Amino acid sequence: MLAGIIPTTSKLPHTSYLILLNMGGAMNKNISKIYISADHRGVGLKLYLIEMLSASGYQVVNMGTDDPKTMVDFPEVTRRATDEMMNDNASRGIVICGFGGGAQIAANRFRHIRCTRCDNPDQARNDRFHDDINVLALSAEDIDVEVAILTATAFLESPFDAVERRIRRIKDIS
Repeated sequence: MLAGIIPTTSKLPHTSYLILLNMGGAMNKNISKIYISADHRGVGLKLYLIEMLSASGYQVVNMGTDDPKTMVDFPEVTRRATDEMMNDNASRGIVICGFGGGAQIAANRFRHIRCTRCDNPDQARNDRFHDDINVLALSAEDIDVEVAILTATAFLESPFDAVERRIRRIKDIS
């Protein structure tokens, strides 16, 4: 399956399938597609997330890279995902690099993107609720794969609290 691609600090969990199955089909049907990209350091985590999110019913589009041995700069693969999102307001993105910060910075260069690096599901849930993030940045080196899938799921399934003050703030930064 993904043996040899997942970073050595992480183990491919057998319980994640059970975690997703126990979520009771909570897939967010308002999301058209999930564009996901990673540099060479995030290939294993990206492929794992693609597998898990696809199994949950999401349409996941792999924007590269797929070879952990070929060095690719995070701005290049991040741009691939964010460019695809430009004309699809119902899409979301997940960008992965070594520590997540670089991909977050690269994604936020574009006015239609609101991206934060999240290390746990609560952060992702809060950032969606308060700031309507549409891209999640993950660290390939700092996050366990089980926490990553839970964080991605929280990001995808959490609503935005579309009250006037939050909408005004988002317009102010866009």
